[in-house]
Amino acid sequence: MRKCFALVLLAAWIGAACAQAPVPQAANNSPATTATAVDAPVVVAAKVDKFDAVAATKVFMNRLQGEARAKSDAYAEGGYWLLLWNLLYGLVVAWLLLSTRLSARIRDFAERCTHRQIPQSLIYAFAYVPLTALLTLPITFYEGFYREHQYGLSNLTFLSWLGEAGIGVGVDMVITGIAIAGLYAILRRVPQTWWAWGAVTGAGFIMLLMMAGPVFISPLFNTFKPLPPGPIRDDILSMARANGIPVDNVYYSDASKQTKRVSANVSGLFGTTRITLNDNLLNRTTPAEIRAVMAHEMGHYVLNHSLKHTVSFSLLLLGGLLFVKFTWDWAAGRFGGRFGVRSIADPAGFPLLVALFSAYIFLATPVYKTIIRTAEVEADLFGLNAAREPDGFAEAIFKLAEYRKLEPGAAEEFIFFDHPSGYNRIFAAMRWKAENTK
Repeated sequence: MRKCFALVLLAAWIGAACAQAPVPQAANNSPATTATAVDAPVVVAAKVDKFDAVAATKVFMNRLQGEARAKSDAYAEGGYWLLLWNLLYGLVVAWLLLSTRLSARIRDFAERCTHRQIPQSLIYAFAYVPLTALLTLPITFYEGFYREHQYGLSNLTFLSWLGEAGIGVGVDMVITGIAIAGLYAILRRVPQTWWAWGAVTGAGFIMLLMMAGPVFISPLFNTFKPLPPGPIRDDILSMARANGIPVDNVYYSDASKQTKRVSANVSGLFGTTRITLNDNLLNRTTPAEIRAVMAHEMGHYVLNHSLKHTVSFSLLLLGGLLFVKFTWDWAAGRFGGRFGVRSIADPAGFPLLVALFSAYIFLATPVYKTIIRTAEVEADLFGLNAAREPDGFAEAIFKLAEYRKLEPGAAEEFIFFDHPSGYNRIFAAMRWKAENTK
């Protein structure tokens, strides 16, 4: 359920947490010596006059069969259900906080501490975040620890996971405190148009988090070190210069202490831009795969996806705040007296606001998934053209089949996928190879 609240604040002022793990043998730029079912090299069919993109894609699909395919599909499909369980769990927690008047008592305590409204909001937030983290611990534990170990994706011990969860709660307290203080200040100052000003302020806050994330938040969870000199570093920086990305270094993180997933990103805005890849990517992939992945990530930067997402999600936030505006009166009129909530500008009503917004976000799942997925398609094409490594890209995408369903149905992909399916991404790479190589 914490994901439900995180998603609320991602749209109703976003929170961000981070990444992962030990020192890779980056200087060697060599793939890992341990292979899994999805790490096996592609078997290339005998050379023919014309490269067959469909046949080549099928070769990849056939490499993941039986138990490994079933496990990959089950993990992805379980994630669909978690969207619903997170919503329902969040609604139960909101009802508990409101029906017991616990939220109202926290507000009353804040008012006894100070007569100033912004400090009151901060006090409320600093009590609300750890309380909801405690109430949602069962589903957070299941989703973030038990399930990840069940599918062999996590390297964290329970105590390590608990420690990182504690750090996450601390980060959430700061982010949520600022968000709640800002939201209720707007509700009091402009009660008629708060939803519009809330969306504008939210957009600014999202951009602030994008700038602060790589510099202040990510290092709380992982150690970042400059990638040692070598061919991989040189290739990445060369691609960065060719595409106007203002960096002079590449960093890697110790993500393997937390996860087996490979990842990379080009993050930050306005002087905080940073190119980062995790040590799993360094240790589990070939140089061609690394170049392909980094070119994709550079595509997000060059195509201004951060700013485009800010606009898109600000509009999504605007829709959510309007939804809250039009449903609040009905909900508060029916339950507000029992809950001890005075008005929409009363912080005691925040759980109700979160519940309404959570319902909106759940219904809008296909919308925000499509926004992200469309950007990923654009970055895929950019990366293929920038790195010219279709085989490397296809191999890297195939590794994601450890936790992403390779061949979902069309409706399944539309509703639940924030990336194109593995099949579609690999086919795009093979088609690019057929049309752009001799």
